[in-house]
This record gives sequence, C-alpha cells and structure tokens, in this order.
Amino acid sequence: MYSILVADDEKDVVELLKDYFKLGGYLVYTAYNGTQAIESAAKSPDLILLDVNMPGTDGFQVCSAIRDHVNCPILFLTAKVDDQDKIKGFAAGGDDYIIKPFSLDELGARVAAHIRRDHRVNSAKNVRFFGNTVIDYTEKSLTVGDAPVELANKEFRIIELLSLNTGQVFDKERIYEKIWGYDAEGDSSVIAEHIRRIRAKLGKFGEDKHIATVWGVGYKWVK
Repeated sequence: MYSILVADDEKDVVELLKDYFKLGGYLVYTAYNGTQAIESAAKSPDLILLDVNMPGTDGFQVCSAIRDHVNCPILFLTAKVDDQDKIKGFAAGGDDYIIKPFSLDELGARVAAHIRRDHRVNSAKNVRFFGNTVIDYTEKSLTVGDAPVELANKEFRIIELLSLNTGQVFDKERIYEKIWGYDAEGDSSVIAEHIRRIRAKLGKFGEDKHIATVWGVGYKWVK
C-alpha cells in the first residue's frame, strides 16, 4: 500500500483529499501546518501533497527543510502560480504544481504517475525531525540545518536509543547495557561523559536542549 502525506491548513481540503485517496487504496497521513508537515515527513510517505500558502512555515520552507532527507515526489498545492513561484518551488525541491481548484480524478492520475515514476523502494530512509535537528538512522548521521554533526559511534548510538524512545527516561546502567552490552568491561560512569560530549556538540548549534537530565533517575530525549 502506497502512502501519501496531505499538508494543508484548510481542513476541508485535507478531509476531501484524505477520503478520496483512502478510497483509492492509499494510506493517508495529514498535517494542518508546516511544523506538522515536517514531523509527518518522518513517516516516509511515498508522495507529499504540500500547500504553498500555509501560515507560519509555508510550503516552500517545509520542502527545503525535508528535501535532502526524503526521496519521494513533493507536489505543491496552490491557488495560483507565476513563474517566480515555480522557480522558487522547484529550487526548494518540489516536483510539480497542482492548481486549485482541481479535478480529483486528474489529481489522482498525476499522483499515481509520480509514484510509479519516482518510487524508490530500496532507497527509503528512516529519518526523524526534531526542530532543526534531523537524525538519519539509516545513514547513522545527525544534521542541524545543513550542517553535519560529527559523532563517535557510541555517541550516535546513545542518541539513537534516546530519540527512538522520545520522552522515556533511561538510567545510566540501562544505557550502558544497551550500548556496550551486558558482558562489556567497564561501568556505567562513562555514560555521563558521553552525554557531556554529545551536549557540547549539539550545543554549538543551540540544540543541546534535546537531551534532558532527570535528576536522580537518568536521561531522556525531548523534542
């Protein structure tokens, strides 16, 4: 089953498209603003329908933020488009424009054509977005904006453990067992030093807020 992310601040449009594509056999994710769209892109949809004129973070900004981390086609939804908008949208990484109002059947045909042409099963990435921080679990990399953050293997694995379990508190002993293994030589005191290093690296970009200390208990990842 192919999946589609529909992002538009007009709830009626979102519900219309959701119902139409669900009847067509698609799994449909929805978002009503730019922030939600960026978060939902981590679900690795096969295609994204993205409204240009959302308040706050608009469609062009969303596209720029996620384009390097998703392989799927991104189709802009807009009430009007001029040459400058087209240039801006394609520069951000968009693949096509859908002009409102549109025919649902024509939209469905264009969506199907883009998915057939551009679907890349073997290259799908496992990516999550935390504000400006992007974690690619497939490539085992972390970037803030466009800047890569150099992490040692154990540092990335700690981030991976915490971020995949956002909000869950892990004590030092459990982190040590998960990362180093039950039979490893050494003790859990090394965790505090690794956390310090991770925070220092993220702190250079103002993103150390993602690792929180729960005093007397352990550490957790926060959005």
